[in-house]
Amino acid sequence: MAGGAENDNGGKNSFSVLVVDDDTVIRMVHRMLVTGLGLKVQEAKNGKEAVDLHINGASFDLILMDMEMPIMNGPTATRELRAMGVKSIIVGVTSHTSESIHKDFMEAGLDYCVAKPMTIAQIASFLPKSNNN
Repeated sequence: MAGGAENDNGGKNSFSVLVVDDDTVIRMVHRMLVTGLGLKVQEAKNGKEAVDLHINGASFDLILMDMEMPIMNGPTATRELRAMGVKSIIVGVTSHTSESIHKDFMEAGLDYCVAKPMTIAQIASFLPKSNNN
């Protein structure tokens, strides 16, 4: 799992989150939860947008990755990001409850896999202790 030590800047919340989901409502909910924790957030509508952001030099501490999206799905995007050397904490977010589906998504390179919709407590649990209230 990715550590938070390199993100420690004296307790200031510079922790950045990328929300990747094709559903506008889910992106809005996750954005509100993330900003409610005082974190910076950016959004992508599919896995290709997430990969392109990284190709263009963006980096994030935490990525909330939807599983099923058009253009490029979550498992494919996660594999590409890991192949590029992205060390971010990547949390797969899915409406599927099947353990085998979660296992397949995890094998793409996730750190965690959770069910939609996420809660503020779940998001907070992925933060390094220095950012977690």
